[in-house]
Amino acid sequence: MELEEIIKDWITVSNTYNTDKYLTFYTNNAVLDDVSVGKKFIGKNGVKEYFESYFIGYKTQTKIVNLVQKNPNKANLEVEFRGNFPEGIVRGSFDFIFKEGKIAFLTADLIY
Repeated sequence: MELEEIIKDWITVSNTYNTDKYLTFYTNNAVLDDVSVGKKFIGKNGVKEYFESYFIGYKTQTKIVNLVQKNPNKANLEVEFRGNFPEGIVRGSFDFIFKEGKIAFLTADLIY
């Protein structure tokens, strides 16, 4: 499966708040570094904490703004987040590194 398809499926699943299915997109030892939060979430348990806190907790819905595949294992994604947070709508970015079709490293940040 192409990275673009994987990322689109990842967004679709995140918008349904299905934690178990969301975690299938990650390697077991994935690292999610959210610069805007100032914390790294390590392994599937860390990713689960991140997803449940910032996506399910805020009822975040994510829309793709721009997706660029940089090479067979790297991609950059710009998104729009809507949810129950003070701003209501914010923009964000994700930089992906994939290993064997799964997210191995993900940097997340808000765009101000």
